[in-house]
Amino acid sequence: MSDTTGRSGIDTQAHRRAPRRKKLFRIPWGSIVTFIGPSLFLYFLLIIIPVGMTFYNSVHILRMDLGMRREWVGLEHYAKLLTDDLIFRMAVKNSFIWAIFASVVDIPFALFLALILYSKLPLTRLFRISWFTPMLVSWVVVGFIFRWVYNYDWGVVNTVLRGVGLDAWVRNWLGDPQTALLSLMVITMWKFVGFNMVIFLAALSSIPDELVDAARIDGCNRAQLVFRIVIPLIRSTAVNLLILAFIGKMKQFALVWVSTRGGPMHHTETVATYVQNRAFNWRTLDLGYPSAIAVVWFIVILAFTVLFTRTLQRREVLEF
Repeated sequence: MSDTTGRSGIDTQAHRRAPRRKKLFRIPWGSIVTFIGPSLFLYFLLIIIPVGMTFYNSVHILRMDLGMRREWVGLEHYAKLLTDDLIFRMAVKNSFIWAIFASVVDIPFALFLALILYSKLPLTRLFRISWFTPMLVSWVVVGFIFRWVYNYDWGVVNTVLRGVGLDAWVRNWLGDPQTALLSLMVITMWKFVGFNMVIFLAALSSIPDELVDAARIDGCNRAQLVFRIVIPLIRSTAVNLLILAFIGKMKQFALVWVSTRGGPMHHTETVATYVQNRAFNWRTLDLGYPSAIAVVWFIVILAFTVLFTRTLQRREVLEF
């Protein structure tokens, strides 16, 4: 009898505590709205709504001189863009060249610098600071600095070339169609190589010392240690930096706008600068066509990003 009474008392206490437990696991909607609500509001206001308006404007003629009056044209802007716009094709070519340059040159060079610092040479801290410092400078300042560096009359590059007797190499680097785009790509490498180097250094520091010591005991030289041990272990980091570099160069705007405005003769025109020029500098007073350019380029970047991510991730799964 006492056992039954004790059990009933325990069951009664458990029954009384159950509602309290449910209250403890209730979702705190008030806190969620308080902390996340402002960020979501700004995200919708500054990102989602402008993107939606860009898609909407791309199928209209939006005349700024007529009080933003819209006229439905359907896919007319897209047809003209993909068939008749030669400047858009040049801008796409320049953007892809820039993105490929970043992939082929920028990332391996940053890895090379990171390996140098990882080997713990003298003055490692000084080199790390000096190589990363350009990342802290804004694009506007960088553009003006290199306009002076590339100046034909008194720029540093031409002054050095004249000083060593290479007068035939002296040229207007940002004004020559053959060298303008390459000169800008060198600037972006100078600015971003420090950032990529720091990320690689973090990945290299995460490699266990036991693996490196075991490889050296087994007789690996430096080249074998780098290519067979180190690089495979930091492959995921390299893939992420590769994707980020590709996306960043595909939407390059600030440096080009400050330095050349897309010239000479559109040889440094990117899709981002072409949208700006077409919308505001050509005085066409129509925002529909530039919106179509932005939509097409958004889809292109998204498609390549998804393709690269899935391809590289699938390759990692197959290898490991």
